Amino acid sequence: MRFPSSRTALRLAAGAYAIWWLALAIHPYDRSDWLLENVLVLALFGLLAGMRRWFRFSNASLMLILLFLALHTLGSHYTYSEVPYDQWWQSLTGHTLNSVLGWQRNNYDRVVHFSYGLLLAYPIREFFLRIVEVRGFWAYFLPLDFTLSTSALYELVEWAAATLFGGDLGVQYLGTQGDIWDAHKDMGLAALGALLAMLVIAALTASLRRDFAWEWSQQMKKPGAAD
Repeated sequence: MRFPSSRTALRLAAGAYAIWWLALAIHPYDRSDWLLENVLVLALFGLLAGMRRWFRFSNASLMLILLFLALHTLGSHYTYSEVPYDQWWQSLTGHTLNSVLGWQRNNYDRVVHFSYGLLLAYPIREFFLRIVEVRGFWAYFLPLDFTLSTSALYELVEWAAATLFGGDLGVQYLGTQGDIWDAHKDMGLAALGALLAMLVIAALTASLRRDFAWEWSQQMKKPGAAD
């Protein structure tokens, strides 16, 4: 049995994400909130396309980015505080997921903030290894630092947008659900996800005695490698 190559798998994943995004773009819970949530998605794709001539992420990193975007796309369709994961879980098991985990609110937004650190720390590390050429401790600390700083920046943007638009749209976009510590918890979970990712990568690197992200950064230095 032949398995698809990493490039073929990436193309399939990208196609699946495109179908996922288009399907969830139809009749979202709140169109205005959906538009706000997708501004950053369009900006990210524009950034990836613009930097491709001088920097390209590995297929593994692009798969992780697509997985994170798929989670975000689901949240933008329902608005993060209304994703019905509890009903889905109850239909499968007869019990709500919140009751099993002891949650008192819709925590889908918290899951995605955690996933931001967990899934994107590896691509961020690739960037630092290639552009800044860090090694050792800094190759693991800087992705964590970048994750936390961008999480803080996102919370500021979220607050500014909510203040600017106000009303129900501002409340839905902010998604605090009455928790005054919501922004702090979101940033903490993103940092925790990144920390776990870096610990796993460090353990695998030590165990295998190979740093795949570093090998990719060296490969991409070759002339024409980013084309």
